[in-house]
Amino acid sequence: MSLTSAPGAAIRVTGMEKSYGSLQVLRGVDFEVARGSIFALLGSNGAGKTTMVKILSTLLKPDAGTATVEGFDVTTEPLEVRQSISLTGQFAAVDEILSGRENLVLVAKLRHLKDPGQIADELLARFDLTDAGSRKVATYSGGMRRRLDISMSLIGQPKVIFLDEPTTGLDPEARLEVWQVVQELANQGTTVLLTTQYLDEAEQLADRIAILHQGRIIANGTLAELKQLLPPAEVEYVEKQPSLEDIFLTLVGGEGAEDSSKLESTKDQP
Repeated sequence: MSLTSAPGAAIRVTGMEKSYGSLQVLRGVDFEVARGSIFALLGSNGAGKTTMVKILSTLLKPDAGTATVEGFDVTTEPLEVRQSISLTGQFAAVDEILSGRENLVLVAKLRHLKDPGQIADELLARFDLTDAGSRKVATYSGGMRRRLDISMSLIGQPKVIFLDEPTTGLDPEARLEVWQVVQELANQGTTVLLTTQYLDEAEQLADRIAILHQGRIIANGTLAELKQLLPPAEVEYVEKQPSLEDIFLTLVGGEGAEDSSKLESTKDQP
C-alpha cells in the first residue's frame, strides 16, 4: 500500500533503518501519523516496534533515514522533540511508595510547572482517581496504575504520546479502562502512536494500522482498507469479512504457533 502525503502529519518516518550488530531490526520503514489520530503499529515480538518508538522519542539514534515529530527532526532537534512528546512504556513507571497524588505532584515539579498540586488534582479527576489519590500506589490495581502512568505522561500537555504496549499484563476489565483513556486522549486532540500485539486493541482504537514484519511495513491503512487485502470468505452462503487477525497472519505468513497464540484476540480470555 503506497504512502500518501499528509500535510497535517504529527509524525513522519522515511527510510528508517536500525541494526544491532549483524541483526537488522528496521529495514527502511516509512509511515505518517495524522494529528489528533490514533495510529497502531502492529507486530509480533522482535518486529521492531519498541525500537521504532525509542527512535521517535530520541532514546535511540537510527542508522539511516529520517523522522520528524511535530516538525522537529529526532536526530538534530532532540530537545524540541522531547518537549512535544511523552512516552509510556510497557510497564507502569510509578513510585509505589508515594500516593497517586504525590506521583503527579513530583512530575509536575520536575517539569517546573506552576501549581503542581492543582495539576495533580485535575488529572486525578480526569482519570477517575480522585478517591484513590491519597492512597499509596502499592494498593492500586493494574488498571489504576496504568491510568496513573498515562496521566503522569500528560503533565505538560504533550502534543504526541507514545504508548508502547500499554495493556500488557492487564486483565480484560483493566484493558477496557485503558482503551477508554486512549480514546479520550485522541478526542481531545492528542496524537497517539500505539504499539500492540493485541489485534482487537488495534481494531477497537486505531484510525490507521500499520503492520511491521521483519523490519518493514508490509501493510498500512484503515481497518476497512486492510480488509480489502483479503477476499471475504463464504461459509454456507454467508459472506464473512476477514478479521484483522486473518489479515495479519496471512501477511506475515502465519509463522509459528507460539507467535500466533500471543497475537490472538484476548476477547475469550477469562
